[in-house]
Amino acid sequence: MLDIPWRDLWRYRDLVTMFSLRDISAQYKQTVLGPAWFVLQPLLTTFVFSFIFGRFAFGGTAQKGVENTPHFLFYMSGLIVWGFFADCANKTSTTFNKNAQLFGKVYFPRLAVPLAQVLTNLIAFSVQFGVFLIGMLFYYVKRNWVADPLHPIHFDPNWRVLLLPVFLLMAGMLGVGVGLIISALSTRYRDLAMATAFGLQLWMYGSSVAFPVSAINDPFTVKLLSLNPMVPILEAMRFGFLGFGTVTLSQFALSGVVCAVVFFIGVIMFNRTEQDVMDTV
Repeated sequence: MLDIPWRDLWRYRDLVTMFSLRDISAQYKQTVLGPAWFVLQPLLTTFVFSFIFGRFAFGGTAQKGVENTPHFLFYMSGLIVWGFFADCANKTSTTFNKNAQLFGKVYFPRLAVPLAQVLTNLIAFSVQFGVFLIGMLFYYVKRNWVADPLHPIHFDPNWRVLLLPVFLLMAGMLGVGVGLIISALSTRYRDLAMATAFGLQLWMYGSSVAFPVSAINDPFTVKLLSLNPMVPILEAMRFGFLGFGTVTLSQFALSGVVCAVVFFIGVIMFNRTEQDVMDTV
């Protein structure tokens, strides 16, 4: 498709793994805590969100519509998925600028680099998801064996947890697509790469990471939020693992279409840019 080297990517799958291991090693080299940052970053963010949004702004509940849901589970469920998406977008956006010298020395399918970033992010997500599952187990035990009538605990996992690979696929495609588009454009417009982290931060506050859609009473605002492709993914994630979420099948399907379209646009732009990238980077 459009001269995209899909077969070469499969033949170079070992190189993708090597790049992923290189990224992990380089990211945490000469740090005291090393890969423990995989866990500390979402944990610290969860505690901050719980303290600010859960206690001050919303009177001690996880927010309107999800009362009695532990703050940890509510925020962590959104932050780990958002973190996976944001890392895919942020790290992929610098592919050309960070690997210009490597690209000029030897041939390999350039898409191997962003795919390696996805693999690295999946490893981080797996560790963070494990912490989330430990939190679910803790609150399950607390709810069933140390019940407190004055402070009930509510969350209800269901069969939708089996859709977790779909949630990750959609978030990963969207993140990589956005990152590839920015990477292709930033070979000529360097400001885009610098603005990516800031833009993703604003995007996060425009998604349902810090609040549930059920807390919004204005139907127009709810419809507007549903156009954000990350909102149905986050709401579906919470629907599966916590038992509540404001998402319809049509919203989820639309989000999937947007993620796929953005991904393929990004791949096409990236593939076209790599043909003359050494003249501009």
